Amino acid sequence: MVRGPKKHLKRLNAPKHWNLGKMEGVWAPRPSSGPHKLRQCLPLCIILRNRLKYALTGKECMQICMERCVKVDGKVRTDQNYPAGLMDVVEIEKSKDRFRLLLDTKGRFVLQRISVEEATWKLCRVTKVFFGPKGVPSIVTHDGRTIRYPDPETKVNDTIKVDIATGKPVPGGLSKFGLGTTILITKGNNAGRVGTMTHIEKHDGSFDICTIRDAKGHVFSTRLENVFILGETRSSVPLPKGRGVRKTIMDEKAEALARGQLSLK
Repeated sequence: MVRGPKKHLKRLNAPKHWNLGKMEGVWAPRPSSGPHKLRQCLPLCIILRNRLKYALTGKECMQICMERCVKVDGKVRTDQNYPAGLMDVVEIEKSKDRFRLLLDTKGRFVLQRISVEEATWKLCRVTKVFFGPKGVPSIVTHDGRTIRYPDPETKVNDTIKVDIATGKPVPGGLSKFGLGTTILITKGNNAGRVGTMTHIEKHDGSFDICTIRDAKGHVFSTRLENVFILGETRSSVPLPKGRGVRKTIMDEKAEALARGQLSLK
C-alpha cells in the first residue's frame, strides 16, 4: 500500500541534465514540491555543490541554505532541495552572485550570470487565463504565479515581464505569441534551441506544431506547448554560450581539432 508521497530519488533515476556521476553514490537529492516539476527543475543542492562548488557535501548545502544565504526570485529559501526552474533568478548576496536559469543547446540548465538590474525582473509564460471570484480577471504563469488584473491583451502562450519585488507585470513587458517572434524551446529533442517562429500548424484534437528557424538557417519543429517567447523581435534576456544554435557532431569535431583537444591518430 502506498502511504504518502515518495521521499527518495536514486541517482540512476535522476534527470540526465543534472549531470550526476553514476558511480558517485546511490542517492540523489529529490526536489521538494514547488513551482516546477521534478524533471524540469534544478535543486539548490545541485547548484551549490555540483555547479558552483560552494559546498562539498549535502550537509554543507543545508548549512548554507539555513544561514539564509540563497534567494530564489527575491525570497530566501532555506530548503536545500527547493526546485529552481527556467527563468528563475538565483541570488547569493555574500558572494555577490546573481544567475538566471536558462537552457543550453543540449537541454541542460545553465547558470547565466546577470547584473543587479536584470535580477529585478523575470520572464513568465502565460499558461492559463480565467476569471476568478467576483469576475476578477487573472492569469497563471509557468512558475505557479497567479496574477490578478493583467493587461487585457494577455492570452495563453504570451510572455510577460514580472517585477520580482512586487510580483506584478512590468508595464510594456508583454510579448505576444505569433509569427516572427524569438522563441526558446523548453522541452523535447530540441530543448535549448533558439530561433524565429515561421509557421504554426493547427491540429484539432491533437498537438499544434510550430516550425522554427534558427540564426544559421536550420529549420526544426516542436509542439506548441514547448515554446517560450523571449521577445517579439529579439531576445529580452542575454543568451548563454552558443546563442541557442545547436552544432552538429561534425561542427563540434572541427572546433575540437582547431583547439588541439582532439587528434586524428
